[in-house]
Amino acid sequence: MTRAFEQEKRPSREELGRILLDAGSMTSDWMPTYEAVPRSAFLPDLMWPHDMESGRNSAVDKTLAPEAWQEYADSNQPIVTQWDDGAHDGPEPGKSFSSSSSMPSLVFSMLADLDVEPGQRVLEIGTGTGWNAALLAHRLGAANVVTIEVDGTVASEAQQSLDRFALPVEVVHGDGFLGYAKRAPYDRIIATCGLRKVPFAWVEQSSPGGVILVPWGTCYGPSEATARLMVAEDCRSASGPFTRPVAFMRMRSQRRPRPRHDEYVPAEALTGVEKSTTQTSEHDFSGTGAFDAAGFAMGLRVPDVAHLADRKREGKRAVWFYGLSDKSWAVVVFRDDCKEAKVYQSGPRHLWDEVEAAHRWWVEQKRPGFHRFGLTVDADGERTWLDSPDNPVPAR
Repeated sequence: MTRAFEQEKRPSREELGRILLDAGSMTSDWMPTYEAVPRSAFLPDLMWPHDMESGRNSAVDKTLAPEAWQEYADSNQPIVTQWDDGAHDGPEPGKSFSSSSSMPSLVFSMLADLDVEPGQRVLEIGTGTGWNAALLAHRLGAANVVTIEVDGTVASEAQQSLDRFALPVEVVHGDGFLGYAKRAPYDRIIATCGLRKVPFAWVEQSSPGGVILVPWGTCYGPSEATARLMVAEDCRSASGPFTRPVAFMRMRSQRRPRPRHDEYVPAEALTGVEKSTTQTSEHDFSGTGAFDAAGFAMGLRVPDVAHLADRKREGKRAVWFYGLSDKSWAVVVFRDDCKEAKVYQSGPRHLWDEVEAAHRWWVEQKRPGFHRFGLTVDADGERTWLDSPDNPVPAR
């Protein structure tokens, strides 16, 4: 078994509850449920806590290290519970995590945004371990909660955990993108996976005035935020602001393979491409990382583009852009010792020009954070906006 990464002693579950209350992550009305439904009851014996600072995962086996396992289970850390869609076996981390238990501070922040009331019916998209469904069931009653999970093994294990805990929520094995019309309408719909498109079926399966809470982002990069959408009285649209930056695994039906560099940029590609320079600095462009609104905003303005940054080597970093609707590509090469960066572009779209214009627009709007943006969903698709639905974000 891989040795768990060393950390300072974590607070107890009781202490964590007080910390979540003091930080505003958990509202006081959720405290009885927090105390009654421990996350540990929904975690497997072998799990991989994720260290947010180092980005590393390390296995913790309950049968070999029960005290360490319990400490991690009661911690405010995300915990990976499945790798590689279940194809991975053994204690070493796999290639990519495919199911997890989110950190409690995020779980209860989203439950606060969901704002459930007694008697309401909830559909959860993405069962995972079943803990989130259990929390809702404790608050609302198991008969008022249904959860849907695309992975059959994960769904079965969650159902067993819920039944064992005497909260027999209905766990449906299926694609949550379709919702679950059999139990509709729902007063609340919550997704625990990242989406790039909100299905109109969720709006149609909601009650008038219902709430849809969904982690949403673009193909541009990892930046995403939870959108809290209020369903119209005629159930023909839903609209609302983004509430907080988050990071979730993508809904499996909306995953995109990483662009293959050699398919865009063959060996001879730099010959004859359009060359220019930019004075946009790497710091201005990159912001402070995935939870910075700059990348989120640029993704709203520049559709069908993915970007990837190389590791910095000897004070130099290349950032690549790939068109997802054609084979346009661009690269900007930032250097610590130069105020100007070299730019290379190829294809029908000038991707760096689009990205730079999007960044300039974001600055001109006084660098709005996530909460100033919003999303509207109807039968015609999705529209993002700034400050008001009447002020759509212009694309390209």
